Amino acid sequence: MSIATVSRVLNGSDKVSEATRKKVLDVMEQNGYTPNAFARGLGLNTMRTVGILCADSSDIYLARVIYLLERELWKNSYASMLCCTGYQLEEKENYLQLLLSRNVDALILAGSQFIEDNDEDNAYLYEAAKKVPVFLLNGVLAGSGAYSVVCDDALAVKEMTDELIGLGSSHPIFLCRSLSYSGKTKLSGFCRSLAGHSLPKEGRFFLCPAGIPETAGFLRDLEAQGVTFDACLATDDELAAGAVKYALSKGKRIPEDFQVTGYNNSLLSVCSTPEITTADNRVEFLCTTAVSLLMQVLEGRDVPERTMYSANLIRRATTRRRDEGDLPVEPSK
Repeated sequence: MSIATVSRVLNGSDKVSEATRKKVLDVMEQNGYTPNAFARGLGLNTMRTVGILCADSSDIYLARVIYLLERELWKNSYASMLCCTGYQLEEKENYLQLLLSRNVDALILAGSQFIEDNDEDNAYLYEAAKKVPVFLLNGVLAGSGAYSVVCDDALAVKEMTDELIGLGSSHPIFLCRSLSYSGKTKLSGFCRSLAGHSLPKEGRFFLCPAGIPETAGFLRDLEAQGVTFDACLATDDELAAGAVKYALSKGKRIPEDFQVTGYNNSLLSVCSTPEITTADNRVEFLCTTAVSLLMQVLEGRDVPERTMYSANLIRRATTRRRDEGDLPVEPSK
Protein backbone atom coordinates (compact mmCIF):
# COMPACT_ATOMS: atom_id res chain seq x y z
CA MET A 1 0.00 0.00 0.00
CA SER A 2 1.50 3.34 -1.04
CA ILE A 3 2.19 6.40 1.11
CA ALA A 4 -0.12 8.38 -1.17
CA THR A 5 -3.03 6.04 -0.41
CA VAL A 6 -2.49 6.39 3.35
CA SER A 7 -2.29 10.15 2.96
CA ARG A 8 -5.61 10.21 1.09
CA VAL A 9 -7.26 8.25 3.90
CA LEU A 10 -5.88 10.61 6.57
CA ASN A 11 -7.05 13.65 4.63
CA GLY A 12 -10.54 12.27 3.99
CA SER A 13 -10.19 12.01 0.22
CA ASP A 14 -13.13 10.47 -1.65
CA LYS A 15 -10.70 8.86 -4.11
CA VAL A 16 -10.20 5.86 -1.81
CA SER A 17 -12.51 2.84 -1.74
CA GLU A 18 -14.29 2.00 1.50
CA ALA A 19 -12.47 -1.34 1.67
CA THR A 20 -9.06 0.35 1.40
CA ARG A 21 -10.05 3.07 3.87
CA LYS A 22 -11.13 0.43 6.42
CA LYS A 23 -7.91 -1.51 5.94
CA VAL A 24 -5.76 1.57 6.58
CA LEU A 25 -7.76 2.63 9.63
CA ASP A 26 -7.60 -0.89 11.07
CA VAL A 27 -3.81 -0.94 10.76
CA MET A 28 -3.60 2.51 12.40
CA GLU A 29 -5.76 1.35 15.30
CA GLN A 30 -3.74 -1.85 15.79
CA ASN A 31 -0.50 0.13 15.95
CA GLY A 32 -1.88 3.00 18.03
CA TYR A 33 -0.95 5.51 15.33
CA THR A 34 -1.78 9.18 15.82
CA PRO A 35 -1.21 11.61 12.91
CA ASN A 36 1.31 14.38 13.54
CA ALA A 37 -0.91 17.46 13.64
CA PHE A 38 1.95 19.85 12.85
CA ALA A 39 3.15 17.91 9.81
CA ARG A 40 -0.41 17.41 8.62
CA GLY A 41 -1.09 21.13 9.05
CA LEU A 42 1.90 22.04 6.90
CA GLY A 43 0.66 19.73 4.16
CA LEU A 44 -2.86 21.17 4.25
CA ASN A 45 -1.65 24.77 4.80
CA THR A 46 -3.74 25.03 7.97
CA MET A 47 -3.16 24.05 11.58
CA ARG A 48 -6.88 24.48 12.39
CA THR A 49 -5.70 26.42 15.43
CA VAL A 50 -6.59 29.94 16.55
CA GLY A 51 -4.36 31.94 18.89
CA ILE A 52 -6.10 33.79 21.73
CA LEU A 53 -4.39 36.65 23.55
CA CYS A 54 -5.72 38.12 26.79
CA ALA A 55 -4.11 40.32 29.41
CA ASP A 56 -5.14 38.37 32.52
CA SER A 57 -7.08 35.09 32.54
CA SER A 58 -7.85 35.48 36.26
CA ASP A 59 -10.07 38.47 35.47
CA ILE A 60 -13.65 37.26 35.88
CA TYR A 61 -14.78 38.85 32.62
CA LEU A 62 -11.84 37.65 30.53
CA ALA A 63 -12.07 34.15 32.01
CA ARG A 64 -15.64 33.94 30.73
CA VAL A 65 -14.59 35.23 27.31
CA ILE A 66 -11.83 32.62 27.01
CA TYR A 67 -14.19 29.79 27.95
CA LEU A 68 -16.77 30.88 25.38
CA LEU A 69 -14.22 31.39 22.62
CA GLU A 70 -12.68 27.96 23.15
CA ARG A 71 -16.13 26.37 23.18
CA GLU A 72 -17.17 28.01 19.92
CA LEU A 73 -13.88 27.25 18.19
CA TRP A 74 -14.12 23.60 19.22
CA LYS A 75 -17.63 23.42 17.77
CA ASN A 76 -16.10 24.53 14.48
CA SER A 77 -13.33 21.90 14.70
CA TYR A 78 -10.63 24.43 15.63
CA ALA A 79 -8.26 24.13 18.55
CA SER A 80 -7.08 27.19 20.48
CA MET A 81 -3.75 28.31 21.88
CA LEU A 82 -3.96 30.78 24.78
CA CYS A 83 -1.35 33.36 25.81
CA CYS A 84 -1.80 35.62 28.85
CA THR A 85 0.25 38.69 28.02
CA GLY A 86 -0.05 40.98 31.01
CA TYR A 87 -0.36 44.70 30.30
CA GLN A 88 3.12 45.65 29.08
CA LEU A 89 3.46 46.40 25.37
CA GLU A 90 6.67 44.39 24.95
CA GLU A 91 5.07 41.26 26.39
CA LYS A 92 1.98 41.63 24.22
CA GLU A 93 4.15 41.84 21.11
CA ASN A 94 6.34 38.89 22.17
CA TYR A 95 3.37 36.61 22.78
CA LEU A 96 1.73 37.60 19.50
CA GLN A 97 4.93 36.77 17.61
CA LEU A 98 5.10 33.45 19.46
CA LEU A 99 1.62 32.52 18.24
CA LEU A 100 2.46 33.52 14.68
CA SER A 101 5.55 31.31 14.85
CA ARG A 102 3.26 28.40 15.68
CA ASN A 103 1.45 28.89 12.36
CA VAL A 104 -1.95 29.68 13.85
CA ASP A 105 -4.70 30.30 11.32
CA ALA A 106 -5.97 33.45 13.02
CA LEU A 107 -5.63 35.59 16.15
CA ILE A 108 -8.29 36.76 18.61
CA LEU A 109 -7.38 39.59 20.98
CA ALA A 110 -9.75 39.42 23.95
CA GLY A 111 -10.23 42.72 25.75
CA SER A 112 -9.54 46.35 24.92
CA GLN A 113 -6.07 46.46 26.53
CA PHE A 114 -4.35 45.76 23.21
CA ILE A 115 -5.13 49.16 21.65
CA GLU A 116 -2.41 51.71 22.50
CA ASP A 117 -2.85 55.49 22.47
CA ASN A 118 0.27 55.95 20.35
CA ASP A 119 -0.49 54.46 16.96
CA GLU A 120 3.18 53.55 16.45
CA ASP A 121 2.85 51.13 19.35
CA ASN A 122 0.13 49.30 17.40
CA ALA A 123 2.50 48.60 14.47
CA TYR A 124 2.82 44.92 15.43
CA LEU A 125 -0.95 44.52 15.17
CA TYR A 126 -1.01 46.10 11.72
CA GLU A 127 1.73 43.71 10.61
CA ALA A 128 -0.04 40.68 12.09
CA ALA A 129 -3.26 41.56 10.24
CA LYS A 130 -1.33 41.33 6.95
CA LYS A 131 -0.45 37.70 7.71
CA VAL A 132 -3.56 36.18 9.34
CA PRO A 133 -7.09 37.33 10.22
CA VAL A 134 -7.00 39.32 13.48
CA PHE A 135 -10.18 39.77 15.52
CA LEU A 136 -10.38 42.42 18.25
CA LEU A 137 -13.00 41.95 20.97
CA ASN A 138 -13.99 45.25 22.59
CA GLY A 139 -11.37 47.16 20.64
CA VAL A 140 -11.09 48.99 17.32
CA LEU A 141 -7.91 49.58 15.34
CA ALA A 142 -8.87 51.79 12.42
CA GLY A 143 -7.32 51.05 9.05
CA SER A 144 -5.55 47.91 10.22
CA GLY A 145 -7.38 45.33 8.14
CA ALA A 146 -8.35 43.68 11.42
CA TYR A 147 -11.92 42.84 12.39
CA SER A 148 -13.64 44.28 15.46
CA VAL A 149 -16.65 43.07 17.43
CA VAL A 150 -17.60 45.66 20.03
CA CYS A 151 -20.41 46.53 22.39
CA ASP A 152 -21.65 50.13 22.28
CA ASP A 153 -20.28 50.88 25.76
CA ALA A 154 -20.66 54.65 25.38
CA LEU A 155 -24.39 54.40 24.76
CA ALA A 156 -24.90 51.94 27.63
CA VAL A 157 -23.11 54.15 30.16
CA LYS A 158 -24.89 57.27 28.92
CA GLU A 159 -28.27 55.59 29.36
CA MET A 160 -27.36 54.37 32.85
CA THR A 161 -26.14 57.83 33.87
CA ASP A 162 -29.28 59.44 32.42
CA GLU A 163 -31.37 57.04 34.47
CA LEU A 164 -29.52 57.67 37.74
CA ILE A 165 -29.83 61.43 37.29
CA GLY A 166 -33.50 61.02 36.44
CA LEU A 167 -33.90 59.05 39.67
CA GLY A 168 -32.55 61.85 41.80
CA SER A 169 -28.76 61.73 41.66
CA SER A 170 -27.15 65.16 41.41
CA HIS A 171 -23.52 64.22 42.16
CA PRO A 172 -22.65 61.00 40.30
CA ILE A 173 -19.05 59.87 39.96
CA PHE A 174 -17.41 57.49 37.49
CA LEU A 175 -14.82 54.86 38.46
CA CYS A 176 -12.58 52.91 36.10
CA ARG A 177 -9.42 50.81 36.39
CA SER A 178 -7.60 52.22 33.37
CA LEU A 179 -8.04 54.37 30.30
CA SER A 180 -8.12 51.44 27.91
CA TYR A 181 -10.16 51.71 24.71
CA SER A 182 -13.22 50.45 26.59
CA GLY A 183 -12.54 52.67 29.62
CA LYS A 184 -12.32 55.80 27.48
CA THR A 185 -15.43 54.82 25.54
CA LYS A 186 -17.44 54.35 28.73
CA LEU A 187 -16.13 57.65 30.12
CA SER A 188 -17.30 59.44 26.97
CA GLY A 189 -20.83 58.13 27.58
CA PHE A 190 -20.74 59.37 31.18
CA CYS A 191 -19.56 62.82 30.09
CA ARG A 192 -22.21 63.03 27.37
CA SER A 193 -24.90 62.40 29.95
CA LEU A 194 -23.55 65.03 32.35
CA ALA A 195 -23.43 67.57 29.52
CA GLY A 196 -27.01 66.73 28.57
CA HIS A 197 -28.12 67.45 32.15
CA SER A 198 -25.97 70.60 32.48
CA LEU A 199 -23.85 68.99 35.20
CA PRO A 200 -20.11 69.73 35.40
CA LYS A 201 -17.77 66.85 34.56
CA GLU A 202 -14.74 68.20 36.43
CA GLY A 203 -13.92 66.17 39.53
CA ARG A 204 -16.43 63.44 38.59
CA PHE A 205 -14.05 60.84 37.08
CA PHE A 206 -11.49 58.76 38.99
CA LEU A 207 -8.97 56.02 38.24
CA CYS A 208 -9.47 53.46 40.97
CA PRO A 209 -7.30 50.55 42.18
CA ALA A 210 -8.57 47.05 41.42
CA GLY A 211 -10.02 44.92 44.21
CA ILE A 212 -13.21 45.20 46.25
CA PRO A 213 -11.60 46.29 49.57
CA GLU A 214 -9.30 48.68 47.69
CA THR A 215 -12.25 50.33 45.92
CA ALA A 216 -14.11 50.71 49.20
CA GLY A 217 -11.07 52.32 50.77
CA PHE A 218 -10.60 54.60 47.77
CA LEU A 219 -14.16 55.92 48.11
CA ARG A 220 -13.75 56.46 51.85
CA ASP A 221 -10.63 58.50 51.09
CA LEU A 222 -12.52 60.54 48.48
CA GLU A 223 -15.21 61.34 51.00
CA ALA A 224 -12.60 62.31 53.59
CA GLN A 225 -11.09 64.69 51.03
CA GLY A 226 -14.43 66.48 50.74
CA VAL A 227 -15.62 65.02 47.42
CA THR A 228 -19.43 64.89 47.32
CA PHE A 229 -21.10 61.98 45.56
CA ASP A 230 -24.47 60.25 45.81
CA ALA A 231 -24.07 57.67 43.02
CA CYS A 232 -21.25 55.65 41.53
CA LEU A 233 -21.05 54.29 37.99
CA ALA A 234 -18.28 51.71 37.65
CA THR A 235 -16.72 50.24 34.51
CA ASP A 236 -17.01 46.70 35.88
CA ASP A 237 -18.90 44.77 38.56
CA GLU A 238 -15.86 44.34 40.82
CA LEU A 239 -15.50 48.10 41.22
CA ALA A 240 -19.26 48.31 41.78
CA ALA A 241 -19.06 45.66 44.51
CA GLY A 242 -16.36 47.77 46.14
CA ALA A 243 -18.70 50.77 46.02
CA VAL A 244 -21.40 48.71 47.75
CA LYS A 245 -18.90 47.68 50.42
CA TYR A 246 -17.99 51.35 50.95
CA ALA A 247 -21.63 52.38 51.36
CA LEU A 248 -22.40 49.62 53.86
CA SER A 249 -19.29 50.45 55.89
CA LYS A 250 -20.47 54.07 56.14
CA GLY A 251 -24.03 53.17 57.09
CA LYS A 252 -25.48 54.55 53.87
CA ARG A 253 -28.79 53.15 52.66
CA ILE A 254 -28.73 51.60 49.20
CA PRO A 255 -30.31 52.88 47.01
CA GLU A 256 -31.97 55.64 49.05
CA ASP A 257 -28.73 57.44 50.00
CA PHE A 258 -26.35 55.98 47.45
CA GLN A 259 -26.89 54.36 44.04
CA VAL A 260 -24.45 52.02 42.30
CA THR A 261 -24.16 50.56 38.80
CA GLY A 262 -21.64 48.08 37.45
CA TYR A 263 -20.82 46.66 34.04
CA ASN A 264 -20.56 43.15 32.47
CA ASN A 265 -23.45 41.46 34.36
CA SER A 266 -20.96 39.06 35.94
CA LEU A 267 -21.48 36.72 38.89
CA LEU A 268 -20.25 39.49 41.19
CA SER A 269 -23.34 41.54 40.38
CA VAL A 270 -25.66 38.86 41.80
CA CYS A 271 -23.35 37.67 44.60
CA SER A 272 -23.37 41.16 46.08
CA THR A 273 -25.89 42.11 48.77
CA PRO A 274 -27.80 44.04 47.60
CA GLU A 275 -27.59 42.78 44.01
CA ILE A 276 -26.08 45.31 41.62
CA THR A 277 -27.70 47.10 38.70
CA THR A 278 -25.40 46.51 35.76
CA ALA A 279 -25.05 46.61 31.99
CA ASP A 280 -25.14 43.23 30.31
CA ASN A 281 -22.66 43.52 27.46
CA ARG A 282 -23.83 40.11 26.21
CA VAL A 283 -20.47 38.39 26.33
CA GLU A 284 -21.83 35.14 24.87
CA PHE A 285 -23.19 37.02 21.85
CA LEU A 286 -19.82 38.78 21.53
CA CYS A 287 -17.88 35.50 21.41
CA THR A 288 -20.26 33.51 19.21
CA THR A 289 -20.46 36.41 16.74
CA ALA A 290 -16.68 36.79 16.63
CA VAL A 291 -16.09 33.08 15.96
CA SER A 292 -18.88 32.94 13.38
CA LEU A 293 -17.37 35.89 11.50
CA LEU A 294 -13.90 34.37 11.79
CA MET A 295 -15.08 31.12 10.22
CA GLN A 296 -16.53 33.11 7.32
CA VAL A 297 -13.23 34.95 6.83
CA LEU A 298 -11.30 31.67 6.84
CA GLU A 299 -13.70 30.40 4.16
CA GLY A 300 -12.81 33.41 2.00
CA ARG A 301 -16.06 35.29 2.49
CA ASP A 302 -16.40 39.04 3.01
CA VAL A 303 -17.51 40.27 6.44
CA PRO A 304 -17.71 43.81 7.88
CA GLU A 305 -14.54 45.05 9.56
CA ARG A 306 -16.58 46.41 12.48
CA THR A 307 -19.62 44.82 14.13
CA MET A 308 -21.27 46.81 16.93
CA TYR A 309 -24.17 45.76 19.13
CA SER A 310 -26.05 47.18 22.13
CA ALA A 311 -25.89 46.25 25.81
CA ASN A 312 -28.92 45.59 28.01
CA LEU A 313 -29.49 47.42 31.29
CA ILE A 314 -30.21 44.97 34.12
CA ARG A 315 -31.96 46.85 36.92
CA ARG A 316 -31.46 45.44 40.42
CA ALA A 317 -31.45 46.63 44.02
CA THR A 318 -28.65 49.23 43.96
CA THR A 319 -30.65 51.79 42.00
CA ARG A 320 -33.97 53.42 42.70
CA ARG A 321 -37.24 52.61 40.97
CA ARG A 322 -39.48 54.96 39.06
CA ASP A 323 -42.42 54.05 41.29
CA GLU A 324 -40.72 55.50 44.39
CA GLY A 325 -42.85 58.57 44.27
CA ASP A 326 -41.13 60.51 47.07
CA LEU A 327 -37.95 60.87 44.98
CA PRO A 328 -37.21 64.06 43.06
CA VAL A 329 -37.13 63.20 39.38
CA GLU A 330 -35.27 65.47 37.02
CA PRO A 331 -36.40 64.98 33.41
CA SER A 332 -33.74 64.42 30.76
CA LYS A 333 -32.87 67.51 28.78
